[in-house]
Amino acid sequence: MENFKVTWLQDGQPKRSVVAYGKSSAEHRKARLEQEAGVTEVRVVKVKPGE
Repeated sequence: MENFKVTWLQDGQPKRSVVAYGKSSAEHRKARLEQEAGVTEVRVVKVKPGE
């Protein structure tokens, strides 16, 4: 299984998800983050297990 995390900027501060997601869950989280005020540069990035 491939693992993904979501990264974004919130009010200029870099953030990264604590948990790893499957691809579709990461895309869903990305879509929700893009709706939040002050959130920009939302990306889904592939990570290795345990990363």
